[in-house]
Amino acid sequence: MEANNQVGSVGGNSSSKLVLYSYWQSSCSWRVRFALSLKGLPYEYKAVNLAKGEQFSPEFERLNPLHFVPVLVDGDVVVSDSYAILLYLEERYPYKGLLPNDPQRRALNHQAASIVSTSIQPLHMMSFLKNIKEITGAEECLSWAQSTIEKGFLALEKLLKNFAGRYATGEEVYMADVFLAPQIAVAVTRFNVDMSKYPTLSRIYESYKALPEFVASSPGRQPDFDVAR
Repeated sequence: MEANNQVGSVGGNSSSKLVLYSYWQSSCSWRVRFALSLKGLPYEYKAVNLAKGEQFSPEFERLNPLHFVPVLVDGDVVVSDSYAILLYLEERYPYKGLLPNDPQRRALNHQAASIVSTSIQPLHMMSFLKNIKEITGAEECLSWAQSTIEKGFLALEKLLKNFAGRYATGEEVYMADVFLAPQIAVAVTRFNVDMSKYPTLSRIYESYKALPEFVASSPGRQPDFDVAR
C-alpha cells in the first residue's frame, strides 16, 4: 500500500488533514475525490491496489472489514462507503454544499445517488464481474454489465429530464452529479454503453467533462495510475 499526497483546490478549512484510501480505477473512490475537489478540501491520497489484493491487508481491514475503497480518515473519525463519506463531508464541512435547499431537488439528488450506488455500480464492480466471467465467459459478462447500466440509466433519464439544467438537477453541481459523472464515464470508457439513448445524461456528461474538479479527480490523474500502467 503506497502513500501519496494529492491536494485539492484551496477553499475549505480542515482542522485535521483528511486521508483518502483510494484506487485509481474505482468509481466509488472517484465520487469522493470529485466531492473533495468541489469542496476545496486538501487531502492525502493513499493508494490501495485492488488488483494486488491490498484491500485484504491487516492495515486496511482495520479501517474497513468489508475490504472496499474508499475510506476517509479525518483525525479520529474513519468513514467507509462513498455515500456515507459524502454525507459526513456535508455535515463536517458544509462549505460549498452538495445538497440544494429545495426539499424536492434535495430528495431528487438522494434518489439519483441511490440508484447509482445501489442499483448500478454494485452489479458491475470488478469482483462481481470476475465471478460472472468465470461462470458465463467474457462476452456474457460484458452483456450483463451493459444491461445493468442501461436499466439504471433509463430510470435516471426519466427521473431527471424535467429537472436537469446544465447539471443533473439544475445549474449547480450537487450530489447527484458527484455520483453520475464517474458512473457515466465508466459506462462509456469501460463498457461501451451507447449513450445516444439517454440524451439528458449525455448532455450533462458533456458539462461534467468541462469541470476542472472532475478532470482533476479522474482516474488518469491519480498517483497510482502510473503504477497501474
